[in-house]
Amino acid sequence: MKLHTYNTTVKWTGNTGSGTTDYKSYSRDHSISSIGKYGEILSSSDPSFLGDKKKYNPEDLFLSSLSACHMLWYLHLCTVNHIIVTDYVDHATGVMEESKESGGRFKEVTLHPIVTVQDNDMVEKAHEIHHEANKMCFIANSCNFKIGHNTKIIVE
Repeated sequence: MKLHTYNTTVKWTGNTGSGTTDYKSYSRDHSISSIGKYGEILSSSDPSFLGDKKKYNPEDLFLSSLSACHMLWYLHLCTVNHIIVTDYVDHATGVMEESKESGGRFKEVTLHPIVTVQDNDMVEKAHEIHHEANKMCFIANSCNFKIGHNTKIIVE
């Protein structure tokens, strides 16, 4: 078994002068960085939890990680199967439920990839490869909820 280690730094930048004296006394702003990367990601919490709606929140980043991991596996598997992809965009959606007992959790995610392939002979296999990509995706394999796919294949 091969192990991979990742390191990130999350720094809270939301002390408005009085720390966490009460729920509304501080900003949820924070930065995410990693050594050797281009720069930091300025983030906050979801606006429902007093976050800045203009910044990415952990839920946005989680959903985008799941979508990107699927896409990267999909593109790799298309290469292996001689499917020529010329464009790929995914408008992923996720539903999180919140409860007083356990905080919150994602209960479902649906990926909506729109994939452009080079010719008609590639369409059927291009659809099939999404199932294999889902099995291979590291992030999907770490989830305990259903990940659906609503795929559209376009021929160039």
